[in-house]
Amino acid sequence: MATNATARNEQMSDAEWAVRKDLAAAYRLVALYGWDDLVFTHLSARVPGPEHHFLINPYGFLFDEITASSLIKVDENGEIVDPGATNRVNPAGFTIHSAVHMAREEAGAVLHLHAADGVAVSAHADGLLPLSQTAMLCIPHITFHEYEGVALDLDERERLVADLGDHDIMLLRNHGTLTVGKDVGEAFTYMYFLMKACQIQVRTLAMGETHLPGQHALDTTADQAKSLGKGSKLAWPALIRKLERMGSDYAT
Repeated sequence: MATNATARNEQMSDAEWAVRKDLAAAYRLVALYGWDDLVFTHLSARVPGPEHHFLINPYGFLFDEITASSLIKVDENGEIVDPGATNRVNPAGFTIHSAVHMAREEAGAVLHLHAADGVAVSAHADGLLPLSQTAMLCIPHITFHEYEGVALDLDERERLVADLGDHDIMLLRNHGTLTVGKDVGEAFTYMYFLMKACQIQVRTLAMGETHLPGQHALDTTADQAKSLGKGSKLAWPALIRKLERMGSDYAT
């Protein structure tokens, strides 16, 4: 594959390389779960350090092609800072991801997908419904952002950030899903739970009448949902082991 890099740069810190491997793993896992959208949508991660640089995919490559060394490093203005980089980034990806990274210092990773079930739920008048335990764990973390067209207008960043607030999950109306995490593993865990909840909702509504839990159950699960992100401490290493058993070259 012709990418902007084929091996780890000798000047790259161990911390940056670790983030690169995690982000590349997330790209591969998104493809593995069938949530990718050809070469579109984006996952990003903050590069450790004071420079406010973050990593994003080279535009034009499938998610199952992404490797740690092929990720492109850009600054908060979308300018590529990788020496010798020959690929480009998706401007819509820069608009969405830079907004979150610039506004949320703790946002180590931002995932944005167009997967069908997520888009379907984003277009439902009530958004995500409490039809499953998975959904009930997600709902307290969810906020919404109205569709404004393909995200090329940098002015949209202010409105997106205002709508996101301190939430970790966002339904982009008629568009897709977005999750924020302290690191890649946490952001992926939020996305996994969200996509599973959306899949369950689409299947449940197709059956006709539904059953909703009582308010006590909703309140109890909302309190339990505060620790949802902590699940990544167990789930993310397991997912990395899964990729390694498959012989994935994501870490190259």
